[in-house]
Amino acid sequence: MKKWKIVNKFPGLDKRSGAGKIKNKKLKIEEILNVLLENRGIKTEKEKEKFLNPKLSDVTISSVGIDKKQLKKAIARINRAIISKEEIVIYGDYDVDGICGTAILWETLNDLGAKVLPYIPHRMDEGYGLSKTGIKNLIRQLDGKNCSLIITVDNGIVANDAVDLANREGIDVIITDHHVSAQKLPKAYSFVHTTQVCGAGVAFLLAQEINAEVARKNFRVRSAVKSPSTRNAGGAKAHNENFVDSSLGHLELVALATIADLVPLKGANRTFVKFGLEELRKTKRPGLLAIIEETGIDQVLIGVYEIGHIIAPRLNAMGRLEYAMDSLRLLCTKSKERAKDLAYKLGHTNRKRQEITLKSFEHARLQITNSKSQIPKLLLIADKSYQQGVIGLIAGKLVEEFYRPSIVISKGEIYSKASARSISGFNIVEFIRSASDLLVDVGGHPMAAGFTVETINLELLQKKLEKLADKILTQDLFVRSLYIDCEFDINYLNEEFYNVLQKLAPFGMGNSQPAFVSKNIIIEDMRLVGMDGRHLKLNLKTQISNLKIEGIGFGMGERSNEIRIGDRIDLVYQIEKNEWNGNSKLQLKIKDLRRSIP
Repeated sequence: MKKWKIVNKFPGLDKRSGAGKIKNKKLKIEEILNVLLENRGIKTEKEKEKFLNPKLSDVTISSVGIDKKQLKKAIARINRAIISKEEIVIYGDYDVDGICGTAILWETLNDLGAKVLPYIPHRMDEGYGLSKTGIKNLIRQLDGKNCSLIITVDNGIVANDAVDLANREGIDVIITDHHVSAQKLPKAYSFVHTTQVCGAGVAFLLAQEINAEVARKNFRVRSAVKSPSTRNAGGAKAHNENFVDSSLGHLELVALATIADLVPLKGANRTFVKFGLEELRKTKRPGLLAIIEETGIDQVLIGVYEIGHIIAPRLNAMGRLEYAMDSLRLLCTKSKERAKDLAYKLGHTNRKRQEITLKSFEHARLQITNSKSQIPKLLLIADKSYQQGVIGLIAGKLVEEFYRPSIVISKGEIYSKASARSISGFNIVEFIRSASDLLVDVGGHPMAAGFTVETINLELLQKKLEKLADKILTQDLFVRSLYIDCEFDINYLNEEFYNVLQKLAPFGMGNSQPAFVSKNIIIEDMRLVGMDGRHLKLNLKTQISNLKIEGIGFGMGERSNEIRIGDRIDLVYQIEKNEWNGNSKLQLKIKDLRRSIP
């Protein structure tokens, strides 16, 4: 059972009317927007203007909280490396955020004539982020080339030991990251860090500043380097002809990363996604076009859903099961044939990832449901069969199924890797850090985290975390809350109202699609649809205006035994436009329902 939390009162709604009539015959658009904006913490006229009409120029280093002194130091070091022809390595992460950010910085520096190589660690062999193993492998792969500068992307803020090793090897490290820092910072050359945007967002802003600095100080990079890329104002010719030049822009990559990394779509993030989606819908980047073709989606209709559920999982799949370098190659290649081959490989790997995830999740779920005791406050499941690349997905599915903070551990002989997902109101990374004395490393966000633990300490760790969870997790946290913008008289639903809602898009984490509740809606017909009847389809009407509209409850097939034709129900829903075969009509995406109280 979900707890309905109505955030605000809809303007003009007459609560005394059992039918939920609206006093004024015509809805006032400004009043509707004000309520929805207020629900999102946007109250002043200046805040409303920025939200409804965002500008890319408003997203700056200062606006996202990056330290200008550290930034200046980083740019000076990068410029020195470019001019001196030092070997620069962009050390990214193996998820969508890290891959996109790596592509952005690699293309930017390559365009300026730098000797720059991308490096993505192998999840199973090297682990997450900048590591001692990764640096040793990197030095080995360079085969005598003297790397003197590493720039991390989407990682590094907790890599103390790895940075110490790099320093001993004579390598400066510039950390660009957005993860939560620990109390002790690495001894890096400089930091380009903020938690307000994703890792690719940080990389994008750094890339802009690098280009701006080059232009401002009129560095003679283009004339000092013999590479054609430094003499061609139209863009770079990469040292590898299979890579695309950066003139195609990077906003599309920032949008991909922002959505995939589930950062709140507010402020700078929302601006990045809004303009990035526009670029993605018209992109000429061969790799993105190939993956769009492989998935069968319509490029001009790409939105948050298509990125989060179709494109991003394919880019992520390589890093989960194999080697994420192929995902980076897909983003950067300018060869259509190469892009097509890589897109097929990513699609195949993603299907394999889905099968492995489902099998492992069922195994984890049965461990919980077959237990004779009640469901614990903290779910902590460890097994040798769980692949490191999917433990985060398993943890997410456990949260969805049982609504408990969940930690899933891939058990190894010496070390075990863990991934955690949380519920609203519970900071999982700080919770895990309370057991740092038993951990090798830990990092992440309030809602998602990961750590490494010596396998010999697993049992001790489990006891410590479960004991702490019993103390601080209260039963009220385990009740799913359904946040509803306001009660709405569905008789006033029309295209104009739908168009008003679209002014708040793009929707996602931190800026959810508006949800409404309407009461005393009559079920005219109902049926189960989809594979195994998983979804609930309702034909609905109202008594007052006899408005008729369809509603679909995805994954709500089991709820059909709670209602029958002719019942009056209270309905929580979002309003969508169903476009099919050239036709379009409004429909309700049902979030919850219950019988109306007479």
